[in-house]
Amino acid sequence: MNAISQLKPKIIRDNGEVPLVLYSDASIPMAEMTFLRRSLVLAELAVIAYNDEAEATQAANAIGFSECELFDQNGAQAYRFRNQHDVIFACRGTEPSEWNDLHADARASMVLVSTFGRVHSGFNQEVNDIWPLMEKLLEDNSLPAWFCGHSLGAAMATICAYRCQVSPIWTNPRELHTFGSPRVGCKKYINHAKIEHYRWVQNNDIVTRVPPAWLGYRHGGNEIYIDRNGRIKRLTGLWRSRDRWRGFLKGLGFGKFDLLSDHSMRLYAENIALAVDKEMEALASGGKAIKKNEIVIQEKSE
Repeated sequence: MNAISQLKPKIIRDNGEVPLVLYSDASIPMAEMTFLRRSLVLAELAVIAYNDEAEATQAANAIGFSECELFDQNGAQAYRFRNQHDVIFACRGTEPSEWNDLHADARASMVLVSTFGRVHSGFNQEVNDIWPLMEKLLEDNSLPAWFCGHSLGAAMATICAYRCQVSPIWTNPRELHTFGSPRVGCKKYINHAKIEHYRWVQNNDIVTRVPPAWLGYRHGGNEIYIDRNGRIKRLTGLWRSRDRWRGFLKGLGFGKFDLLSDHSMRLYAENIALAVDKEMEALASGGKAIKKNEIVIQEKSE
């Protein structure tokens, strides 16, 4: 990772594990942050969600969330992080040792969800397990609610945010940020709930290309693309294909299989931290914050 000069790192250490390096700061309301700084908070919470409750609590406290609660039902897991300003729901992604997670990723069939369309049955079942717990927390919530997740957690966060939006609960999602998300459902399903969804895609991340579109699956939300050098770029078509090929060859040069290594949630967070650092440097020199419409790819990817 390139050097970061503007952000102050918080290092969380746990015996026998790689230290967790965090750069975000949630001391002010999420809505008052720049788009990139808000994205970094959500990306790092998606990283934190992979940890056990004790380490997740320590990490969440370090970036400004005084409350951290894990809820786990039949292997489906999510965290609620809360401070005086906001509440964030971060769904945990795929753990290779968890059969339920692997099973949910592998199942490619879709089920009909009322009149909302068809959704991936495995992802939907994971949400069915945790939704009653999350719904209760949302019913009692009075703070702006944000959703995020990585991999399987991204698919779960999408379905949870959709359910929150169309339910009688008065709380509506402020934003949904997903990282390395697979396709979740059919075109009708991904369009049935109108929410601000930002779908982060990192170069050759293979998970963002499954399940296949020819089975009827589609992506939702506004895409934000991170290129082979870790920079946020609005690349589509031939330019995207070329960047992916170069990223693949670059990865081979370092002994990495890019399609898998680009799926790393830590890498997503590190690259967003670099973008925030550059933004802060620009602001310090009298420049402007990056607006989301400057980095969002409006057309939805198949």
